[in-house]
Amino acid sequence: MPDLNDATRGRLLFGGDYNPEQWPEETWHEDVRLMKDAGVNSVTLGVFSWARLEPNPGAREFGWLDRLMDLMHDNGIGVVLATPTSSPPPWMGRLHPETLPRDEDGRTEWWGSRQHFSHSSATYRRCAAAITEDLAARYAGHPALRMWHINNEYCTYDWGPEAEAAFRRWLQDRYGTLDALNEAWGTAFWSQGYGDWYEVLPPRRAHYMKNPTQVLDFKRFTSDALLECYLAERDIVARHSPDIPVTTNFMPFWQGQDAWLWAEREDVVSVDIYPDPRDPFGGQHGALIHDMTRSQARGGSWMVMEQAAGPVNWRGVNHPKPAGLNRLWSLQAVARGADAVCYFQWRQSRQGSEKFHSGMVSHAGEHGRTYQEVKRIGAELARLGGKVADSRVDAAEVAVLLDWNAWWASLQDGRLSSEFDYPQVVRAWHRALWEAHTVTDFAHPEHDLSAYKLVVVPQLYLMTDAAIDHLVGYVEGGGTLVAGFLTGVADEDDRVRPGGMDVRLRRLFGIRTLHEWWPLDAGEKADVEGFHGTLWSEEIEAADDVAAVTPYKGGELDGLPAVLRKGRAWYVSTLPEPHALRTLLADIATGAGARPTLAGLPAGVEAVRRGGLLFLLNHGRDAVTVPVPGRHHDLLTGADTADSVELGRYGVAVLEAVS
Repeated sequence: MPDLNDATRGRLLFGGDYNPEQWPEETWHEDVRLMKDAGVNSVTLGVFSWARLEPNPGAREFGWLDRLMDLMHDNGIGVVLATPTSSPPPWMGRLHPETLPRDEDGRTEWWGSRQHFSHSSATYRRCAAAITEDLAARYAGHPALRMWHINNEYCTYDWGPEAEAAFRRWLQDRYGTLDALNEAWGTAFWSQGYGDWYEVLPPRRAHYMKNPTQVLDFKRFTSDALLECYLAERDIVARHSPDIPVTTNFMPFWQGQDAWLWAEREDVVSVDIYPDPRDPFGGQHGALIHDMTRSQARGGSWMVMEQAAGPVNWRGVNHPKPAGLNRLWSLQAVARGADAVCYFQWRQSRQGSEKFHSGMVSHAGEHGRTYQEVKRIGAELARLGGKVADSRVDAAEVAVLLDWNAWWASLQDGRLSSEFDYPQVVRAWHRALWEAHTVTDFAHPEHDLSAYKLVVVPQLYLMTDAAIDHLVGYVEGGGTLVAGFLTGVADEDDRVRPGGMDVRLRRLFGIRTLHEWWPLDAGEKADVEGFHGTLWSEEIEAADDVAAVTPYKGGELDGLPAVLRKGRAWYVSTLPEPHALRTLLADIATGAGARPTLAGLPAGVEAVRRGGLLFLLNHGRDAVTVPVPGRHHDLLTGADTADSVELGRYGVAVLEAVS
């Protein structure tokens, strides 16, 4: 199977989405000049070009794309060629209204924006396959082609008639019989029992709360239906060019796709990432997305397909990036395994919905700060490419478990608290490890975990029997496990397990009885010996064989365990405040034999080792001195250092040891 190395060929890819169809052709040559000056070696073409390629049904207008492909090749710039299927042309919706998605109220989502396609529409799939077939046949052998990019940010839900029929078929494949579906969905509740498959519908608007397992299965179905669309186009381009890698771009930590399943079907895993420049934990957010994407790539190289060179246009207030932040976050991605750093988009649009979304060339042009910073990043990536490209981040000793099914199930209407959500809890636990200077992987609960000294479970409300047995076996095999509240509550059908937590986990953690869940109000804190808990607490009775207990203090739970440890298994029944969670996880990691990347780092400084190099990144606005024992050569500045490195505001050093 081809991979990113086939596209990078020992260098880091640098570039972004290029939409030349928005500009007169004389601008194209100016673009190429600026691209070469900035070190751009890769552009993505054709993402939203369906109406230009097929202005009328069956028509093909490839001449402009021929000229662009040749122009890129003549100037040494590779092309990531996209199929245009994320935004069908208006004629399709006009002639084939069944291709338009419907919301849960049955209202049609019309053309005039993007992603307006029904993933289950036979007509849409046929037209998408036809344009992809002709695109692949024409350009498979073009020397500029480096990679295929299928569709864009798959995210479309559909409750329409064809999705209804497809959902029914999906359920028949999953359950086989109506009796099995009724059992899985618990339809004895509220007189929901189904006697005919045609009675089974997507979870449309209801008078009161919807059946949570029906909603869970609809989320599973939607992810699978979109995956079918991706695979159909992937298989077409792969048939024409089997040696060219294929990708589609994930949105970061987005609930609509089970990224574990999707990543296994991509040659290259790629992600779009847009941290808020005003977010004080934007660097941690980037680290989380990078760790997640690298893990979906099973430790191999991956792509930043999109980021912003400056402000975006979809927040309430869209702040630009301060000087140096774009460089910092770009090099952070490289440190954590990326072999491509790309942007949306090359040249900032003058019209349309994203004219205030930044580009590598902003409205200020080549003399603007944005482009000048882009030039610096391009030069530095070229300098690092030979040392870093195709290498791996040093093996992580800690894994954070993540599962989309658990996330989906936690979103049900009838949950115990709306004051927290799954990503919030995952971010809090990852932040604690990041601030403790511990590089982590993410893993599915049924992955092989034997290589990790510590496995962290921020929360897994829903767990399969296989996942539970897997975790028990991991601890019995000598691993250390720490899990957060509301874990192991439900099975794969969202059926609460007897006792409120699976008995295997209760034995593992030393819990005799879980009496009640006690969610906390916004701003409320639970007093625990040594710290405060937030969001949640639980009324737990410890078993006699528990090795250590940290109790709640005062209130209804006074004296009951907040944190339990039995052997190498820990259970945390609340969300400790950030400093307390950081201390707790750092102590557990140390006890498990997991060590930080570098000791003695100042707050806000991140250290990552990749390919024999040490990346140091200062996420703070103040200059710092970082102790680094030994002599090193900084590949970015060319300076030699001994025992310490000076990092300015948003500063970065990439150090190679000198003997």
